[in-house]
Amino acid sequence: QVQLVESGGGLVQSGESLTLSCTAPGFNLDYYAINWFRQAPGKEREGVSCISSHDGSRYYADSVKGRFTVSRDNAKNTVYLRMNSLKPEDTGVYYCTTDFYRSNCPGMTPHTWYSNWGQGTQVTVSS
Repeated sequence: QVQLVESGGGLVQSGESLTLSCTAPGFNLDYYAINWFRQAPGKEREGVSCISSHDGSRYYADSVKGRFTVSRDNAKNTVYLRMNSLKPEDTGVYYCTTDFYRSNCPGMTPHTWYSNWGQGTQVTVSS
């Protein structure tokens, strides 16, 4: 099973920024739409963003629009999530995933569509 690996999380103060990375060692992510999800303690995993491969379209949850930017560098086989103006409510474990089928995002999708989850990376925003 292909394992996606997230990194870049940390502890920051409200208003600061972080950039998360997602890669898959030994597997080419170029052809697939990649999603970012997050899960706060006691809450359901929620979609944050999706970036397509074929048409480059990007989608964001309303709660992060204007603050988060998703991008991909196919030469580095890496997808990034740049998070600016972080808020305490952004705290959670962030995951990237794909269904290894779609090249374009159909919009924001529920976490139940995906079965391949990595360890995630913890983001903690203090007030």
